[in-house]
Amino acid sequence: MSTSAHQHPGSSPQDEQLSIAYGAAPGTAADGPARSDILARYEHWVRSTPDAPAVEDGALSWSYAEVDALAHVVTESLRGRVSPGDLVGVCLDRSAALVAVAVGLARLGAVYLPLGPRPGERRLAAVTERLGVPCLVGDPALLPAAYRTGDALSLPLPAEGANAAGSVVAAFRTEPAATAPATPPGTFYAVLTSGSTGLPKAVAVGGASLGSLLDWYHAYIGARPGDRHGLLIGVSFDPHVKELWAALTSGGVLSVPPEEVRWDPEALTGWWRRAGLSVAVLPTPLAETVLERPWPELPALRHLVVGGDRLRRRPAPQVTAQVHNAYGPAEATVVTTVHHVEADDRDATPPPIGTPVDGAVVCVTDEAGHVVPRGESGELRIGGSVLSLGYLDADLTAARFVAPPAGVTGTDRVYRTGDRVRMRPDGVLDFLGRLDDQVKVSGVRIELAEVEAAFEHHPGVRRAAVAVRPAAGEDTQLAAFVLPVPGEPVPHADELIREARGWLPEQAVPAVVRFLDSFPLDANGKVDRAALLAAEAAESSEATAPEGDGAPRTPTEELVLRLSRDLLGVQTLGTGDSFAAAGGNSLATARLLTGIEEHCGIRLRAPEVLRQPDLRALAALVDARRDAADLAGV
Repeated sequence: MSTSAHQHPGSSPQDEQLSIAYGAAPGTAADGPARSDILARYEHWVRSTPDAPAVEDGALSWSYAEVDALAHVVTESLRGRVSPGDLVGVCLDRSAALVAVAVGLARLGAVYLPLGPRPGERRLAAVTERLGVPCLVGDPALLPAAYRTGDALSLPLPAEGANAAGSVVAAFRTEPAATAPATPPGTFYAVLTSGSTGLPKAVAVGGASLGSLLDWYHAYIGARPGDRHGLLIGVSFDPHVKELWAALTSGGVLSVPPEEVRWDPEALTGWWRRAGLSVAVLPTPLAETVLERPWPELPALRHLVVGGDRLRRRPAPQVTAQVHNAYGPAEATVVTTVHHVEADDRDATPPPIGTPVDGAVVCVTDEAGHVVPRGESGELRIGGSVLSLGYLDADLTAARFVAPPAGVTGTDRVYRTGDRVRMRPDGVLDFLGRLDDQVKVSGVRIELAEVEAAFEHHPGVRRAAVAVRPAAGEDTQLAAFVLPVPGEPVPHADELIREARGWLPEQAVPAVVRFLDSFPLDANGKVDRAALLAAEAAESSEATAPEGDGAPRTPTEELVLRLSRDLLGVQTLGTGDSFAAAGGNSLATARLLTGIEEHCGIRLRAPEVLRQPDLRALAALVDARRDAADLAGV
């Protein structure tokens, strides 16, 4: 098999032409315990290097022996109250206390459920009720009502550090939940992922798959005792678990960042330098802001692992760290494929997501579940030792974890990712977008990633994000949000839309373009499209009528402007704007013609509307036709 992964012994010659790739078969760590015994790997370093630093937080430091003593307190405090397999929700931020709780829960055989320091009261109450979480660990002031009146144990954990809570308790439900799903045997941690119903899904991940990931990761980055790893990823996001245990199971140091580094690239690289980071993990949007700046002097940083979203930027030749584009859903234990991104600031093509990690089986299928030839796009399905144990919902598990397609060996099930990819002839995967990001506009199915790429072809665009919003009637519209290239003139919205028309079908051209300095990110570090739309709607609702040349001067101009604003959803539209350039597609044009006919009694043709340079000219055309009709006595 012509991939960078090893050929699986069960594959056949015909697999060379199909979109199937196998990672190398995983092996037990050469001089360590069994893969699934992650705790034993950590304890090896507690015994062999007790005085070595395990956690650093600015000027504060805790050795492996000190972290282990804190973890022992957690274990003994909860012993008899928390049983093996119990879900324990952890509402703490990145800190020495969080690390101690994670280790203490592993000793009890409990399931670590990282929820983050501020998961939101309603969301936290809904999740803990639905999952029947018997115990929550966190700041007592943030716990939901069901945990406030019952027993609560104070945990004497460090309150010092950039993100540390002032006090930490283990609180227990006052009454058992009405229904509580059982965690599968062997579950090491659980993590929440987004759900189509609006409620998150809980994924159960086993110690064996996490151990397999750690084996691969340690070999891939050349992990060494004393390496400094960042503890930066948001706690509720599953790469956090990899960050934490990758350091603790290799004799490394976890460095806790100050909060501001998550949004400020200069503060971030300054922290890397001060902390002497060897390995950094960043969500894609934040990594792109770092890679587009001049690369600072960072002699200790060997690896920068990027993931969580579609990477658009390659590192410049001046970047001294190796940059890796990682892909993987929570259902496949954080990382499934990876690609070392070569330095090249001239290549505008998005880097691929690469080839499978050790133990992963990946294939690309059509809608019927048949493996497609290489070079064709389809849904990515994942199997092998990287798979999680499933959801804490048997029906969801049955729907997404299915039998492997014909011809796929080395796994008894595969996870349907819902991601659209294409496998190159050499087995490297290109990420094309989400299957459920395909939306219908005016009856045409559109891929949002394709629209974003059309805007990103422009040299003045650093990045684009496209969101779907309701329009007049029952139609939908696309809104484009653009980050211009820093230091360069901001392109005009009309120019971007005009160029996008060369790449897209008419229905895929966004109705509006907004320029931003940065994108809002959700808790997982991904672009928050809902927040983009909310901000755009607020801006439009607060917009005042244009002044000067853009303000309407006649009743017909007022009418045409009002109809156009309603149809395009752009309340800042003025009479000097073009209906076509502002996103007026064929359906919107038809509705505008109908509105003009209803109010003015004349019928224009679509080409006449689209040819007008602006709305003032369109209003003048309406008046001229109406005057002509009056003279004709029509």
